[in-house]
Amino acid sequence: MTEQSKIPLPGGKSLFERAEGAFGGFEGFKPAPVPAELADPANRRVRRAAAPAAVEAAQPAVRPAPVPSPVAPAAPSAERTAFVAPPQKIDRARLQREGLIVPGGPVTQLVEEFRIVKRQILLSAREAGIGDPSGTAQRVLVCSPLPDEGKTFCATNLALSLAGEKDTEVLLVDADFAKPSILSLLGLPGSKGLMDALADPAIRVEDCVIATDVPGLFVLPAGNRTASDSEFLTSSRTAEVLDRLTRGAPDRMVIFDSPPALAASPAAELAKHVGQALVICRADRTGQSALEDALSLLSACPDIKLLLNSANFSPSGRRFGDYYGYGG
Repeated sequence: MTEQSKIPLPGGKSLFERAEGAFGGFEGFKPAPVPAELADPANRRVRRAAAPAAVEAAQPAVRPAPVPSPVAPAAPSAERTAFVAPPQKIDRARLQREGLIVPGGPVTQLVEEFRIVKRQILLSAREAGIGDPSGTAQRVLVCSPLPDEGKTFCATNLALSLAGEKDTEVLLVDADFAKPSILSLLGLPGSKGLMDALADPAIRVEDCVIATDVPGLFVLPAGNRTASDSEFLTSSRTAEVLDRLTRGAPDRMVIFDSPPALAASPAAELAKHVGQALVICRADRTGQSALEDALSLLSACPDIKLLLNSANFSPSGRRFGDYYGYGG
């Protein structure tokens, strides 16, 4: 085993003893003087001595009376644009033949699917409408890249579903000026419409709105056909006319059934005046390149959503409506 005896020190002195001898002792080394009060740091405010409570009570400080700040007058609320036409009866039998939602009818797969769609539309409209009184968030454009992809079917069902809300009005606008179909689909009589209000400043757009016997549902026809529909839509009057549709009515949604984006120019022009665009894609027909081109044309809209139509397969096997005892 290793011996554990102490190692002898050189000269019999420790390290400190040898250092003391080398420097002549530590008597000349003294600590630096410490001041009684330290200076305040430069980055802190100097504290002022607080006056005794008795002095403050005896000699209260005299403060000037506060000057009330000027209050800006409240902006007058916009007068609600009302639709006062007498209600027209919607043909329920035709709705059923066309496979549309029938107001007051049973809860079907179609009803449940459009309940989900409208919830997303309403949520986005409310979020985008916070602090924005213009009403743009309440306007929704429904279109498709090409014809026969179900845009009118979806726009009408969305409007019928929204009309079922207890605190929401909905205005369905037929903006397919070349091939209007909303009136015939609902069985409503013809009248002046949106294009007439755009072309003639003497016509008020609210006077062209048709009230229906479905509570909360109104329809604005396309109006007389013209070869200058795109030019009228690009005029400065368009913003004024469309603003009247939601003026003073934060509970009103406006649904535009527009022409296909790749078949006519009005869809791209209307996209500049709406808060949301719902692009209908048919599962067995819409191609990727057509969809990309349509989205590019509608890019002026801040919120674009896609809706898959005619999809017969569900990976999860869901089937709405059966829970209520009805088939879709």
